[in-house]
Amino acid sequence: MTAVPVPHRVVARRAETADTVTLCLEPVGAALPDFAPGQFAMVHSFGRGEIPVSVSSVQATGGLAHTVRSVGAVSDGLCATRVGDVVGLRGPYGNTWELERAHGGDVLVVAGGIGLAPLRPLILSALAEPEAYRRVNVLVGARTPGDLIARQEIESWPTAFTGVTVDQPDADWRGDVGVVTQLLGRAQFEPDGTWAFVCGPEPMIRAAARELAQRGVRRDRVRVSLERNMRCATGHCGHCQLGPLLLCQVGPVVNWAQAEPLLSVREL
Repeated sequence: MTAVPVPHRVVARRAETADTVTLCLEPVGAALPDFAPGQFAMVHSFGRGEIPVSVSSVQATGGLAHTVRSVGAVSDGLCATRVGDVVGLRGPYGNTWELERAHGGDVLVVAGGIGLAPLRPLILSALAEPEAYRRVNVLVGARTPGDLIARQEIESWPTAFTGVTVDQPDADWRGDVGVVTQLLGRAQFEPDGTWAFVCGPEPMIRAAARELAQRGVRRDRVRVSLERNMRCATGHCGHCQLGPLLLCQVGPVVNWAQAEPLLSVREL
C-alpha cells in the first residue's frame, strides 16, 4: 500500500439515484494490490480531499468500482466527475467479509440503502459458486424507491430469495413496504448453518443483527460493516476508534459478538 494516491481514470459512470453514482475506475499506470469484498479505498478528489469508500466491484483488469453518495465537499467532487476524469486511490485497507467461511452453509445478506454497494461483490462471488453454498438470500431495504441502487441488477440475481422493501412508497411502487427485517420470515435459511452479512445505517444494522440472533443465527456468524470517520486508514490518527478497535485496521467488517457490546455504549 502507498500513502500517495495512485491516479485512476473514470472509464464509466452510472447514476444510481438522484445523489448517488457508481464510478468505474482503471489505473492510469501500475495497479494497486488486489482488493477483496469488504475492503475499502481512500478515494481522492484532487483539490478537495479524500474519503473512504468500499469497493462495489472488483475487475480482473485491476480496475475497481466505487458507489458514492453526494453528502459533502469530497463526495460532491467525486459525484461530479465525468468519464475521462482522473481521481486518486490508495489501499486496499481493512478486512473482508470472509465469505469463504460460509462454504457449505446458507448465505443471508441484509442491506440498507447504499449499504448494498459494499455487499455487491460478496453477492456476486457467492452466486458465481452455486455449489459452495446451500442457499443465497438477499434482503434489501431503502427509504424510498428512488433511493434503491442497482435496482435492475437485483432483479436478475438467481438467489433462493431476494426481497426488496421501502419505508415510503411512491404511487408506482408495487413491492413490500416497511423495515427490511420484516423480510426475514420469507428468507430460506437454517439458522444454525447460516452466515449473515449486514451493511447499512447503524440503526438498521442493530435491528437486523439482533433479529438474526433471536432467530438462532450465531452472533459470531453475523458480520457487520461499521462506518466511522476514517482519516488516515493506517491506524495512526485514531478517528475511527470504536472502543478498543481501530476500524480501519480490524474493520470495517466485524462480527456482531464484537460489535454489539461496543455499540451499546452511549456516546457522550
